[in-house]
Amino acid sequence: MADALGRLVDRAPSPEDFTSSIRTRQLTARVGAWLGVCFLVAFLTGVWSHVAQLPNPWVPLPTRPVWLYRVSQGVHVAAGTAAVPLLLVKLWSVFPQLFRRPPAAARARLLDAAERVSILVLVSSASFQLVTGLANSAQWYPWSFSFRSTHFAVGWVTTGSLLVHIAVKLPIIRDAWLGPEVVPERGAISRRSVLAATWAAAGVAVVSSAASGVPGIRHLSVLATRSGTGPGGIPINKSAAAAGVTAAATDPTFTLTIVGPGTQRQLTRADLEAMPQTTATLPIACVEGWSATGTWSGVRISELVALVNAPTGSAVLVESLQRGGASSRSRLPGNVAADPQAILALTLAGRRLSLDHGYPCRIIAPNRPGALQTKWVNRLEVQP
Repeated sequence: MADALGRLVDRAPSPEDFTSSIRTRQLTARVGAWLGVCFLVAFLTGVWSHVAQLPNPWVPLPTRPVWLYRVSQGVHVAAGTAAVPLLLVKLWSVFPQLFRRPPAAARARLLDAAERVSILVLVSSASFQLVTGLANSAQWYPWSFSFRSTHFAVGWVTTGSLLVHIAVKLPIIRDAWLGPEVVPERGAISRRSVLAATWAAAGVAVVSSAASGVPGIRHLSVLATRSGTGPGGIPINKSAAAAGVTAAATDPTFTLTIVGPGTQRQLTRADLEAMPQTTATLPIACVEGWSATGTWSGVRISELVALVNAPTGSAVLVESLQRGGASSRSRLPGNVAADPQAILALTLAGRRLSLDHGYPCRIIAPNRPGALQTKWVNRLEVQP
């Protein structure tokens, strides 16, 4: 058995068998630097998105500027998309090192094994993040686990292993950046050409799949799952039929229940229309990366809260006619519920809400993930 394993090792290629002069430390260091930037940006914006979707955020998140979540989530998806070609080129540049023979000394062999395990963790977690992130952008979920919590947890693993990798490789990275340039063989593609092609591939990937929320170039996102089309110019993630609310939402006896401290009110759609109306131009920005701006009109949440004698700044639990699913309920923190642009919308672009956009009424509030802009609202409960 040992002899067979030894012959197999002898037949395996070695780094010297890969003769391409393009695979240099300079190329690896520069692609790795940009890849690290993409992962860091994706991690920071991903943490922001995760906190924004918590029922009780670690810290109160601001409601201004109203486009903050739209930009941060768009940057998150763009950074993750750009990382795909960067990671592929980075892996290609270091591929020969996979066949490096372990050192003879026991201590050096142990350190070599630890380094290989850390790289395995980094590559595996990074690949997991990119694959599941792209699948989420396409709204394709061929798994049973929670995407948001798992993506968030693995993000910490990826970032931690990336920092360890940088620390281990820092002397090599420094020499690659500051050392003499390795000149490729005559007729070979230059490092700059490879880098230019890599950046171009990253740019094409971002524009074709992650720029659907950018006015003016939205039509270039040919791979995006949401184009900006839909009633009022707002795409539809889940229809009323898919949510199973068509009958309840169109029931003429529909009433909105508002529960406060020791009292409650019930309002029909006509009652809501008779109240003072507020108009706000706000974006819908979803975790998949798409976003679109609409002009919404309806009743301020703060005015509805006042109907049940609740103090301004109270948090509000929002429930939908939809039963089950992550979007069936949400919580408006006190600072959000008190914002003058947080409204229970009745119209979009001057027209009655379409059924798929949340008729008879839906939440729209500034700087909120689209998943928390609850549709088909039938109950508001003021919380202490």
